[in-house]
Amino acid sequence: MVDFDSRLRALLGPQPEVTITRPRPFCAVVQPCAPTGRDWLHEQLLAPAHREAFFGLVDEVGLVVIAGVHADPTTYRDVRGRSSRGRLSQGEYFHHDGCSGPVKPRVVEIRCPHQEVGRNVPTAVAPFPETVYAMLRALPADLAASDPIGRWREQLDAEGGLAEGELDMVQGVVTRAVRRSLSATGARGYFTEVDRRCEAYDAPWSMGDSRFIANANPTRTMQHRRAYGPDHAAHGPNGKLLKRWPADDGVLP
Repeated sequence: MVDFDSRLRALLGPQPEVTITRPRPFCAVVQPCAPTGRDWLHEQLLAPAHREAFFGLVDEVGLVVIAGVHADPTTYRDVRGRSSRGRLSQGEYFHHDGCSGPVKPRVVEIRCPHQEVGRNVPTAVAPFPETVYAMLRALPADLAASDPIGRWREQLDAEGGLAEGELDMVQGVVTRAVRRSLSATGARGYFTEVDRRCEAYDAPWSMGDSRFIANANPTRTMQHRRAYGPDHAAHGPNGKLLKRWPADDGVLP
């Protein structure tokens, strides 16, 4: 296991005092012991002298949650994408950022800013390829038996995994099959089961949370999705999220 605590505390110094928890093997949550109006995320962890070491921790852990910190919202953009009761948006499927472009960003930061309305729709984050394997295993029987999905299920059961070069293609085929065959309510219920099977981190958002997701590196990567439950209408008014690719010179996606 990564010696995350000591390495992160070395970057932070004595202030602010924080608690560090590991709710999942792939997730570390850093919470200040007392509220502070300081932007210690940018002043310390993302300072030029520390940013590469911090991104290295994200690469190794998978997901690092920095909770309860203030930050300038102008360096982010709004997360795009809308969902409806009758149709899932692309953001509701597990994905890497930049998957349709030539290069995936190394780290994705998703942030819940301080705002009038809280964010009540979770974001699920889970390791890849565990997301793909959970998608195969959670399928309804008729889809699980269809070709070529049935062959992949058999290979997964027999060998414990699939070839690395096939994973993106397999995930795309399964996603399209779910989108074609299940209602919006059924698809959301299916992905809720996928979240459970891969033990996705989907804790409620709090204002001031920044979640740093390892998106492309040789060590481990994560995928994320907007995790509406089957009852889409139950969420009500919903605050926004912000996003950026901080390891790519702060590029906004």
